[in-house]
Amino acid sequence: MLPDTARIHLIPLREILKKARRKERLYSSGYCRTHQSKKKLLRVTPWLIFFLASPVFSQSAADKIEALLHTEAVTYAQTAHFVLEAADVTVTADAAEAFRYATEHNWLPKNVSANDTARLDGIALLVMRSFGIKGGLLYSLAKRTSVQNSHYAYRELVYRDIIQGRIDPAMPVSGETLLYIMGRVFSQRDEEGQP
Repeated sequence: MLPDTARIHLIPLREILKKARRKERLYSSGYCRTHQSKKKLLRVTPWLIFFLASPVFSQSAADKIEALLHTEAVTYAQTAHFVLEAADVTVTADAAEAFRYATEHNWLPKNVSANDTARLDGIALLVMRSFGIKGGLLYSLAKRTSVQNSHYAYRELVYRDIIQGRIDPAMPVSGETLLYIMGRVFSQRDEEGQP
């Protein structure tokens, strides 16, 4: 039989072992992985709620998002309007005004018009510049020429896993893809602790 002092020290050890076994069972059952993905969702949710509940939209945010989801190929004007509002750079009721703002600041590729179908590399350039995302060495060196810079912006977003998979940079972008990219941007900014 153990002395009382030895028994006192064994009780916390038993509790620690019980907790460790319980955690091991939870992890092997998949609960912890699901719990971690729920934590990520909870980090992204405040951004989405803020964006969706913003009272400055002329039409409700749900209507805008639903219209974007049903758009097979977004234009540069639609993209500029949506991305600039999401980045909190400018809030306008007019997509043409947002497009003009983006072109004045060289946030879009050169020689595009408001009604042109938006390409993935052009959207990457707009997202990087409007959110102030720092690029790699080649992106920084090519900052003067927007055509090449959009290519390096695309490569940087692929590297950061915002654009996932091997996708053609000249591909026209659907509204669903644009929303997915914006969700990834907010998710990564939240993980990095940026506002």
